[in-house]
Amino acid sequence: MAEAERIIGTPDIPDATGPEQSDGRAPAEGAGTQEPGSGAAERPRGRRRIAVLFAVAAFAYALDLVSKLIVVAKLEHHEPIEIIGDWLKFEAIRNPGAAFGFGEAFTVIFTVIAAAVIVVIARLARKLYSLPWAIALGLLLGGALGNLTDRIFRSPGVFEGAVVDFIAPKHFAVFNLADSAIVCGGILIVLLSFRGLDPDGTVHKD
Repeated sequence: MAEAERIIGTPDIPDATGPEQSDGRAPAEGAGTQEPGSGAAERPRGRRRIAVLFAVAAFAYALDLVSKLIVVAKLEHHEPIEIIGDWLKFEAIRNPGAAFGFGEAFTVIFTVIAAAVIVVIARLARKLYSLPWAIALGLLLGGALGNLTDRIFRSPGVFEGAVVDFIAPKHFAVFNLADSAIVCGGILIVLLSFRGLDPDGTVHKD
């Protein structure tokens, strides 16, 4: 299937081993040849997937940022708001740990990890040709940026800031929209990997 995708996505090109040119000279070495998957049709497709990645990331990041601004302004230092009785509340919590309140003693480490995740996703984007992977990585990127913004700009200090959490289900840790985006992106990546779909659009079977 991967070979079929490369053939379909590559425009017709002259055969490098074909007849000589009209003036009797043989074609120059490498003339008229292209690497598989490097055709003009592949480049626009790759750019579209990258655009989807950053659009999803921007949407997730903006949604998380706006929700936290509202929570800090309207909910912090106030009584929790019941959404579904005791089963779901909005309650402002400052969390120095990782997602869902784990690892409060390792705030700086989690900050470094979030920054590393962003760098890895940005580098992987150059080889991205799969729409589902673009969505998954966009969710991860937006969520990581959302929580990283808190760790850099919120108290008690740079790289040690506490993340604003506010979604409080009963008998579960309090979390935010950035955590939700990270978890959804992670689940989607697991499903894509289980199906054998790679970020470059190829499909493999073990």
